[in-house]
Amino acid sequence: MADPLSFWAVAVVSVPAVIAIARAIPGDRPDSTGTSARGELRVLAGRELSLTLLTMALVQGATFCTFTYLALLVTNVTGFGPGWVPGMLALFGVGAFVGVTVGGRIADARPVTLLATGMVSLALGWTALALTAGNPVAAIVLVFVQGMLAFGTGPALISRVLQLAADAPTLAGGFATAAFNVGATIGPWAGGLAIGAGFGFRSPVWVSALLMILALAVIGPVLAMRRAPARRREEVLAV
Repeated sequence: MADPLSFWAVAVVSVPAVIAIARAIPGDRPDSTGTSARGELRVLAGRELSLTLLTMALVQGATFCTFTYLALLVTNVTGFGPGWVPGMLALFGVGAFVGVTVGGRIADARPVTLLATGMVSLALGWTALALTAGNPVAAIVLVFVQGMLAFGTGPALISRVLQLAADAPTLAGGFATAAFNVGATIGPWAGGLAIGAGFGFRSPVWVSALLMILALAVIGPVLAMRRAPARRREEVLAV
């Protein structure tokens, strides 16, 4: 069973993301009252947008799979005492705050680069944590880094969804939230299955790595197609 502190920590680390998103939403948004629900659903059923929403669910699933069982990991694998658990959860939260702050700024200018780099780094980071969780120094560093990467990539995914769903302004935010919540539910469930199957307390981290590999397989072709034109736009913005 997950430590109750994990759920409180999830609420705490979500606050910076809520604040950053609220500040980023322009106050002069166009009125969408003339858009039909059927028309918005057709937009949301588009291939690239559907893949982006699926990717968001997988990325969040990877994040919360490990985070939910972080207390068990650091006490049973890393070897820390229970007194270390709040500190490790807070460290993840600090990383999340840094990630949201920095990632939100980068996402405006280099969204494709941020997504590609962030997701590959997340997959490598979860793998590294699974392999080195028994080393206290490595565990401390990677908990911070993974929190930063996970919440740094989030703004780019949200921005991508809103950009692709510009013609579905009423439902886009709801679908993005649903994708987030689906991932936050499936990730811990999969991690619990791995522990229950006897694979040990490292297994949720391996599940996180697997989910990130799946996310890269889903969004990789889309990012590859967008990479060249995005690079040209980034070069123009840099001039």
